[in-house]
Amino acid sequence: MKITEIETFVTVPPQGIGGSFWVLLRLTTDDGITGIGESYGIPVSADIACRMIEDTFERYVCDTDPHQIETLFRRVYSAGFTQRPDISMMAVFSGIEMAVWDILGKAAGQPVYNLLGGRFHDKLRTYSYLYPAGVDRVAGDQYGDVYHDGDAAASRAVDYLKAGFTAIKQDPAGPYSFQGGRELSLTELARCEYSIKSLREAVGDSADILVGTHGQMTTGSAIRLARRLEPYDPLWFEEPCPPDQMQALGKVADATTIPVSTGERLTTKHEFHAALQAGVSILQPQIARAGGIWETKKIAVMAELYNAQVAPHIYCGPVAHAAAAHVAFSSPSFLMLETILTDFHDQILKNPLSWDNGYLLAPTEPGLGIELDDAVIKQHPYQSGGRLHLEMCQVALGSNNQKIIDEL
Repeated sequence: MKITEIETFVTVPPQGIGGSFWVLLRLTTDDGITGIGESYGIPVSADIACRMIEDTFERYVCDTDPHQIETLFRRVYSAGFTQRPDISMMAVFSGIEMAVWDILGKAAGQPVYNLLGGRFHDKLRTYSYLYPAGVDRVAGDQYGDVYHDGDAAASRAVDYLKAGFTAIKQDPAGPYSFQGGRELSLTELARCEYSIKSLREAVGDSADILVGTHGQMTTGSAIRLARRLEPYDPLWFEEPCPPDQMQALGKVADATTIPVSTGERLTTKHEFHAALQAGVSILQPQIARAGGIWETKKIAVMAELYNAQVAPHIYCGPVAHAAAAHVAFSSPSFLMLETILTDFHDQILKNPLSWDNGYLLAPTEPGLGIELDDAVIKQHPYQSGGRLHLEMCQVALGSNNQKIIDEL
C-alpha cells in the first residue's frame, strides 16, 4: 500500500468560532483508501498553507508506505536542514499525519485508538469556553459580554451546567497583544478577579473553572493575578507567560497553588518536555500543530513520568477534534478535552462526533470515524489574502492605557 494523492480544502466557519478558517486535507492510497486531516494555525494565508502542505506531501510523503510514521516524521522534522521544532512545518505535517492514521485504521478495520494501545477511557470529559448565546449549541439567553463581564459570564456558565458540562473556561485578561509579557493594570486585575469570583459563585462545586490568559503577562504580573484567583480554586492557570518563556512559567508554577498549564503554541515532544521540566503540570497539545497523533501520544506518555496530565487544546475544526479524541481515549494521563459545539462543526461531517451530557463518546467506525461533507465545505469558501486563522492585536498595551484596551 502506498500513499499516492492529496487534496486540500479550506472552509470558513460562518461565525468564526474555531478560527477564521480551517485547513483540511484528504490522502488517497493506491488501493483507494482515503484518510482526512487538519492543519492548525499555520501563520500565513490559507491558500499558501495549502501549497505548503502539497509541497511537503510531494517531497516527503507521496509513494510511501503509510505504516512508516517515524520515517515520515523525521523527514519533515528535518526538512530544509532544520532538525528542530518548527511550528509551521509541524502544523503542515500534523494534518498529513492524522490522515495517514485514518488510512491505517481503515486498513486494519479498527478505530485509531485501538492502534494506540486500546480504549482506556469509556468516555471523555469535555469543557468549553463560554460563548455568547446563539454562537454554539448550548441554549441560553443573551447576557452581554461573556468574555469580560463577570456577571454575564456567570449567567452564561449556568447554561453550560444545564448542558452537562463540569468545566468551563474564560480568559478575561484580553485583548492579546503582539508585544508579549506585560503588566496588567489594577483595573484588569480587578476585572479578572471579579469574573472568576462570579463564576465560582454561579457554579459552586458543580464545575471546575479554567482560566486562560494567552501568554500575556510578565512573571510578576502573572503571580499577582494568580494570588488574586487562588481563593476561587481554578483547576488551571493557562499560559500566564509567553510560550517561549519556560523559566517564567516555572516561576509562576512555584509561586501559586493553581496548576499551570500550557501547550497550544508549542510543538513536538521537545518543547513539551521543557514545559514539564519547568514545572508545568497540565499539558495542552494542539494535535494539528504538535506533530500529529503519534507525537501527541508520545507527549501524553511523557506526562505520566512527571505525574502530569494532558488536556488537548481544540480551537479548530472537527477533524483535529476527532484525532485528539483518539489519543485521549488511549491515554491514562488524559484529564479533559476542549470542545466546540457549533452547528457548522457538525455540518461539514457526514457523521458528526457524539456527546452524552458533557462527555464525548468514542467513535466506533474504523480510522478517525468521521468523513468530510465536501459539498458543505465548498459552500463556505475562503477568499485569498483574508484574515489569518487567529491574529494578535497589533497594538502595544501598557498598564495605563485602559482607554485603548476598552476600545479594542
